Amino acid sequence: MADIIDGKAFAATLLAAITAEVATLGYKPGLAVVLVGDDPASQVYVANKIKTTIQAGMASVHHRLPAETTQPELLTLVRHLNTDPTVHGILVQLPLPKHLNADEVINTIHPDKDVDGLTVVSAGRLAGGLPGLVSCTPLGCLLLLQDRIPDLSGLHAVVLGRSNLVGKPIAQLLLQQNCTVTIAHSRTRDLAALCRTADILIAAVGRPEMVRGDWIKPGAAVIDVGINRVPGATPGKTKLVGDVAFAEAAEVAGLITPVPGGVGPMTIAILLRNTLHAAQGRIP
Repeated sequence: MADIIDGKAFAATLLAAITAEVATLGYKPGLAVVLVGDDPASQVYVANKIKTTIQAGMASVHHRLPAETTQPELLTLVRHLNTDPTVHGILVQLPLPKHLNADEVINTIHPDKDVDGLTVVSAGRLAGGLPGLVSCTPLGCLLLLQDRIPDLSGLHAVVLGRSNLVGKPIAQLLLQQNCTVTIAHSRTRDLAALCRTADILIAAVGRPEMVRGDWIKPGAAVIDVGINRVPGATPGKTKLVGDVAFAEAAEVAGLITPVPGGVGPMTIAILLRNTLHAAQGRIP
């Protein structure tokens, strides 16, 4: 059986270190979270971020806007936060209502306050190997890997998914660690065979349990980024599963992240890590 990577425990250790460092600063790093509309899942995510921010000793600035908010109104708020010296990180919760242009909103955030690592400037800095804030989930994946495999050099990593949020950034991070990286997607031929060549398999496609046990190279490290809600064993109940068929994969892999309790807890921890670095003016 695979060794289970406990992302919850790792994130708790990281948050404890962040909290201890914040306590030495003499000021509170400020994280501004902007929520537009009343999407239920977004409300839960934002509430968790606010709670964890406060627990870490940081200042939480929360802007909850009605779904009818216009593009100019939202851009004006982001520009105001860019110039607010008490705000060191800005996060605009996605998805936005359909009438808003999310790309324009995200790219209005100042790159040095882009703690979600989603602006084109942040993406360009990452691709160019320059200092910059990195998207939270991909960086969390890398830290979990490095904790178990300190030297990733020369390993073949297959990334399932080419999104700007996870797939492309994690590929760049792995390249920086001297991995050989293959990005796979819906048009990739013989996907299962390709996955079986991976020393590291990153699954980020948003399809419940798509990756089966026979897709995995014996002893490989499997990082499951997927969070999918599917019907549970009890009628009317649901459960969370990843993009990997966990029970099958765990019989073959050497390392594997569970869902829940794997990559998910790392996202907020890295968000606060990025906010701390932004407040200190040391963009990694």
